[in-house]
Amino acid sequence: MAGKRVAVIGASGYGGLQTLRLLQGHPDLTVTFLGGERSSGRRWSELVPFLPLEDDLVVRSPDPEAIAAAADLAVLSLPNGLAAGLVPELLQRGVKVVDLSADYRYRSLAQWQEVYAAEARQVARRDDDLCREAVYGLVEVAEARIREARLVAAPGCFPTASLLALLPFLEQGLIETNGIVIDAKTGTSGGGRAAKETLLLAEAAEAVAPYGVVGHRHTSEIEQLAGQAAGQAIQLQFTPHLMPMVRGLLATVYGRLRDPGLTAEDCTTLLKASYRHSPTVQVLPVGVYPSTKWVRNTNRCLLSVQVDPRTGQLIVMSAIDNLIKGQAGQGMQCLNLLCGLEAGTGLPLLPFYP
Repeated sequence: MAGKRVAVIGASGYGGLQTLRLLQGHPDLTVTFLGGERSSGRRWSELVPFLPLEDDLVVRSPDPEAIAAAADLAVLSLPNGLAAGLVPELLQRGVKVVDLSADYRYRSLAQWQEVYAAEARQVARRDDDLCREAVYGLVEVAEARIREARLVAAPGCFPTASLLALLPFLEQGLIETNGIVIDAKTGTSGGGRAAKETLLLAEAAEAVAPYGVVGHRHTSEIEQLAGQAAGQAIQLQFTPHLMPMVRGLLATVYGRLRDPGLTAEDCTTLLKASYRHSPTVQVLPVGVYPSTKWVRNTNRCLLSVQVDPRTGQLIVMSAIDNLIKGQAGQGMQCLNLLCGLEAGTGLPLLPFYP
């Protein structure tokens, strides 16, 4: 299935821009359609002169029939609630879809409507069957299923970093299922490209601020996958913080070990075994802790483990680039799998430092 044509819808947002940048020079995928509403009718070079595309496509209204005529696969980088208006018709026309929004991350439409209540009031959806069909696109967990899918829901950035740190320990039953805490920090690009007061330089610079302290939308997304791994429902505490940097995400995950005799070396060995076939995940030696700068502009996740013998607490640190491994790069991994390619085809793993 190599040599496939790709449509990018929502091309001028951060997710779309990252996707297009990653597709530049890809050996088997070609961008043949750019979609957008506010930018419809304008040439790409007029909109984004700093990221030239070889064919300088005109951005078009995202009509499913037009997309299907031009592309075999589509990446949707749209605000929550809007992808669901396109996906059913794209699938009917044989276009495989990778959705970067939250529209298909939940196994039921009712749960999405509960978590994304504001969007649900604006959008009438009747695609519960597609919510059940969609594959959650965490490649390190679901590679085989993604290869056979026609609709993939790319995970959020916070869930990606948190779940990669957490899932191996839940799957092996090594930590208690209650009392899990995730403390996460992210750069301002996680808020998207649209203007927001909290993301202004004068507001975000020289400051660290928590937000969504109780009830953040990504909490339930993390709990859904964590519960599947543990074989039982899980409730955990998740607190995000906004950092004065453009890109990067660091999640520190805390859980109580069931066997307090386990060491950091033991837990590191487990992580290395869990991700031995995942070139995008690197487990650092005990005592080496990840920095977001080490993964900036890459599709890599860095993990590090420590154990506090005094408290019996497991501490797992996870660093990703929120726009690449946390969004567009993960979407690209899913595109590759849908095309029968290796997941990492065309993706950067090494940073430019500093």
